[in-house]
Amino acid sequence: MAGALIALLSFAACNQTGFAAPANPSGFAIQRGVNLSHWLSQDFGWVAKEKWITRNDFRYIASLGFDHVRLPVDEIELWREDGSPVEANFDLLLKALEWAKEFDLRVIVDLHSVRAHHFNASNEGGHNTLWTDQAAQDNFLNLWEQLSERLKRYPVDFLAYEIMNEPTAEDPEDWNKLVNRSLEFIRTVEPDRVIVIGANMWQIPQMMPHLKVPEGDRNIILSMHTYVPLMFTHHKANWVQEPIRGYEGSVRYPGAIVEKSYFEAALKNCPPNALDFAGNALEEWGPERFAKEFAPAIERAKELNLQLYCGEFGCLPTVPRADRLAYYRDIVAVFEANGMAWANWEYKGDFGIFEWQGLDGLNGAPDLQLIDALMQK
Repeated sequence: MAGALIALLSFAACNQTGFAAPANPSGFAIQRGVNLSHWLSQDFGWVAKEKWITRNDFRYIASLGFDHVRLPVDEIELWREDGSPVEANFDLLLKALEWAKEFDLRVIVDLHSVRAHHFNASNEGGHNTLWTDQAAQDNFLNLWEQLSERLKRYPVDFLAYEIMNEPTAEDPEDWNKLVNRSLEFIRTVEPDRVIVIGANMWQIPQMMPHLKVPEGDRNIILSMHTYVPLMFTHHKANWVQEPIRGYEGSVRYPGAIVEKSYFEAALKNCPPNALDFAGNALEEWGPERFAKEFAPAIERAKELNLQLYCGEFGCLPTVPRADRLAYYRDIVAVFEANGMAWANWEYKGDFGIFEWQGLDGLNGAPDLQLIDALMQK
């Protein structure tokens, strides 16, 4: 632990004298945020939309010290299959923006999933057609045309757009092409809007060097997501692949996430690619390992002189309590030591900043210890 602390202090010292997060010309300034999930995106019907997120939630988010919200929206929530808008849900989106303005919060509207693309399709029996279907790509651009028409009246220092959440193109060039088509359109109608762009393959840091962004566009924020180490953050999650889904052994943080004997037993009946996302469970996790993980994205942001943002990270409450709090405290410290803005996943839900009581009770009281860990108190 002493070595990890020394490394963390050195990260902070480097940030004071080294690379600083550059400002964008439009003045869209963010540092600490939270995702408003399961509302206009991935709504599982737990609670009526009008009750899940309200004006009071924006007031509370601001009171905690957050300066922005990332607001995911899905095509199926805002548009029917025939393409007609769901006006009741668009009204909620506009209400959210007004509530955010009232409490001095900035907003990133994130097109989280579309009918032709879902970030977890491979684990949920779905199939993405966005990368091979020209009509699907044209529809994608049409969605942004409609969003822009409704949202362009909002100030550029208040509202930003995230083109799409966690693209999963087999060829990263397919995502690069769609990024550039989308940017070309948005710039024709909103030349000064800040656009958030993530790399291919779930926005993992390792893919950031493959992301191509237009030269000279200063109103871009680069975005990465991270849920490493997955065997810790998604312990007992039922929507991920084996061995994580079926693993019932113990986990811990910091250090190696699992015992070697447990890990080897868990892998025996797993698919060949299991090590691709679970193989780092035996590594020594802590601030130094997080910094190594994020380095490709950090270096790319330095190279392009653009701000770097972690739009999603989090850990389920299925792990030991003290270990979960240590994870949040360490990962946020590494973000901030490297000039990265962030938004944790999520406000309400099983990853949320409220005590999770399962589908029967949903959210309990605010988790003040977790909030303090996020806010580095």
